[in-house]
Amino acid sequence: MNITEAIRIALLSLWANKLRSILTLLGVVIGVAAVIAVVTFVNGINGYVAEKIFNLGADVFITSKLPNVVTDVDEFIEGNKRKDLTLDEYRAAVEGCNACAVVGASVRNFNGKVVYGTQNSTDTMVRGWTPTMARIYDLDVVSGRMLNENDENSAAPVVIIGDDIREKLLGNTDPLGKDVRVDGREYRVVGVGKKEGKTLGQSRDNYVIMPISAWMKAYGSHNSINIWAKAFDVGTPFERAIDQMRVVLRSRRHDRVGEKDSFVIETNQSFLSIWANLSGTFFIVMIVIASISLIVGGIVIMNIMLVSVTERTQEIGIRKALGARPRDVLRQFLIESVTLALVGGTFGVAGGVGIAKLVTLLIGMPSVIKVWAIVAGLVVSASVGIFFGVYPALRAAKLDPIAALRFEL
Repeated sequence: MNITEAIRIALLSLWANKLRSILTLLGVVIGVAAVIAVVTFVNGINGYVAEKIFNLGADVFITSKLPNVVTDVDEFIEGNKRKDLTLDEYRAAVEGCNACAVVGASVRNFNGKVVYGTQNSTDTMVRGWTPTMARIYDLDVVSGRMLNENDENSAAPVVIIGDDIREKLLGNTDPLGKDVRVDGREYRVVGVGKKEGKTLGQSRDNYVIMPISAWMKAYGSHNSINIWAKAFDVGTPFERAIDQMRVVLRSRRHDRVGEKDSFVIETNQSFLSIWANLSGTFFIVMIVIASISLIVGGIVIMNIMLVSVTERTQEIGIRKALGARPRDVLRQFLIESVTLALVGGTFGVAGGVGIAKLVTLLIGMPSVIKVWAIVAGLVVSASVGIFFGVYPALRAAKLDPIAALRFEL
């Protein structure tokens, strides 16, 4: 029997016992689908984190009182004991960091309420920015203007709004020049930010940006700021900018020689390494779960193949009587087992990709399909078919032809 004939028999067997085939392949389908979906999500989110979430280029770093991503309780407690970063320290950084191409400062409130007429938006991020933040954060406006030095110096009650605020509160009304209330205070809209879409189901356009001086006036000056800086280039210029920032702030905050910094400097690489650790752990857990499903699926395939050997004992006897060698029978049943697993793997790959794209469509979670992941899914399913098909195939190959011909179910 050639390979084509063995595959044909395997497919006919699947078709003849549809319900049994579906139940047999379910474990493989679930396992492969889980692997493909996880790999697709992890690849998508990795790329999105690098490009979008932190809005940091390779030449940008943030200085803050607390890490933006806290993964340790002791680190959180220690960070809260530090002095707040202030606007005076920001101004000192502007003057003292000659290696910085531009320095900016920001502060934010996550739970703002914006009202226009009878419409309102809750859980809006209210950002306070220095005018230089636009160059660092790479924010574009689709209409109006960005904040300027006059706005900052006079604590002007002006805001730039995100697309969600424009759409939900103002609709088709031209927002420029309109007055909105942010947490009870009135501000004039001077610009509308470019639509950024969603990240992990959360909108990136539900925000208002005001001068940091106006933010301090509204929410109080006893809030620690973040100091952003952009170096002239990556590599040595970037490291020099970080060193200068550290020297300026340590001197300003009277950090003693040999003591740790009383602030945190984070780069794009810092955030990516944290995410890599988190996503790596998540990936390993999901792979373990998927592996269990694949093992269960493989055991079911082995069981069904044993049943198939029993059902086809007389057929095996006839083949051997007609000259089939044990290795021919072994190859036949191995090919059938691999075909079963590959069919399951194919449906699993399609299911995993479909699930990933459906989730992306529904909640905006980024996903990227990798060819190597699809190939790996098919290889894994074929390996399951080989591993769990060996025993039934060996059992079929060792059948005595005379005993097989006499066998009755």
